[in-house]
Amino acid sequence: MMVSSHIKRWITALVAVPALFSLIYFGSFPVFCALIVAAILLGVHEYNEMAFGEGHLWEKAEGLIIALLIAWSFYLIDLQLIMAVIIFSFFTAFFTYTVRITSPTFDILPVAKVVFGFLYIPATMSHFMLIRNSTQGILWIFFILFLAFAGDVAAYYVGRTWGKRKLLPLVSPGKTVEGTVGLFAGSVIGCVAFQQFFFPELSVIHAAFIGFFGSVIGQLGDLCESAIKRASGFKDSGSLLPGHGGILDRLDCLIFIAPFVYYYKIFIIK
Repeated sequence: MMVSSHIKRWITALVAVPALFSLIYFGSFPVFCALIVAAILLGVHEYNEMAFGEGHLWEKAEGLIIALLIAWSFYLIDLQLIMAVIIFSFFTAFFTYTVRITSPTFDILPVAKVVFGFLYIPATMSHFMLIRNSTQGILWIFFILFLAFAGDVAAYYVGRTWGKRKLLPLVSPGKTVEGTVGLFAGSVIGCVAFQQFFFPELSVIHAAFIGFFGSVIGQLGDLCESAIKRASGFKDSGSLLPGHGGILDRLDCLIFIAPFVYYYKIFIIK
C-alpha cells in the first residue's frame, strides 16, 4: 500500500527531528557548523539543478566552492573576512565567465545565477553559525526552529481545514490566505510558549515580535523558493526528505529567518 505524503511527512519528522535536536544540543560548535555546511552544500546542489539544468558544470562547481568559502569565513566569525569573501566571489564569478566567452553573442545570466545562489543560500544560512556562537546560542537555535515548526504546522492544518482564498496561486498554488494567518498566529503562540517554558530571559514582547515578523519573513522565504521552483519547472527542489521534498523545501523559511533573528538580537535586544 502506498504511504500518503502526509504520513511520510510525519515519519520523516519523527526520525529526523530527534537526531537534529541531539546534534544541536550535544554537539560542539564545530559539529554544529559541519551540520550547517552540509545543509548549505545540499541546498546549493539543489539550487544548481533548478537554476542551470543540464550542463553548466563550471558554474555549478563554482557555486559549491564559493559556498564552502563563505561558510568557512562565517565559521571563523570574522565579519571583515565574510565581506571580503562575498565581494571577491562576485568578482571571481564575473571574471571567470568573461574569460570563457567564445561567441560574439552571449548572455551573462549564468553569472547572475551564481551570484544569486551564493547570496541566497550560504550567505544567509551561515548566520546560524553566528547565532550558535552568541550568548545562549543553543537556546536561540531551538527558538528559531520552534518558530518555524509551530508556524508550519499551524499553516498546514489551518490551510487544509479552512483555506479557500489562494495567496499567490501563480507562485505557490497550495498556499491560502487562511493558512498564512494560521502561520503567523502559530509562530507567535509557539514563540511565546517557548519563552515561557524555556527562555524566561527573553521578554514576552520580544518573543511575540520575533514570532510575528519572523513568520512574515519566513513566509517570504517560502514564496521565493516556490518562485524559483516554478520558474525552473520543478515541483520540489529534490527528493532527499520523503514527504517534504528536498533540503531547500525545508530550509526555505529558515534561510530568511536566521539573518532576521541574528540582526534583531544584536541591534534590538543587544
